[in-house]
Amino acid sequence: MGRLSTHILDTVNGGPAKGVRITLHRLDGAVRVPISDVLTNADGRTDAPLLAGESYAAGTYELAFHVGDYFQARGTAQASQPFLNVVPIRFTMSEPDGHYHVPLLASPWSYSTYRGS
Repeated sequence: MGRLSTHILDTVNGGPAKGVRITLHRLDGAVRVPISDVLTNADGRTDAPLLAGESYAAGTYELAFHVGDYFQARGTAQASQPFLNVVPIRFTMSEPDGHYHVPLLASPWSYSTYRGS
């Protein structure tokens, strides 16, 4: 059964990013359909997969990581107007039984992602 999961690592402070707001949307043409709005736990993960079971479907999605608020709350040095405020990642899931893990490694100035396992 397919599923979608994520986690966030804070590369400035060297650990998981707790309390980051993540929104998930499914893209249906030009329409963004809201799926979930969650906060990361102490491990920088969501408490449950973002999609699994009957809610999992092939398609194009967008995860939005609200890192500007996270770094501001931590007191991490950044510009007066955050260089990175919300990091959107659009991706397509096509494997009906695939595990799509989309992690984010972030600082106030840069980020990277990959398809994890």
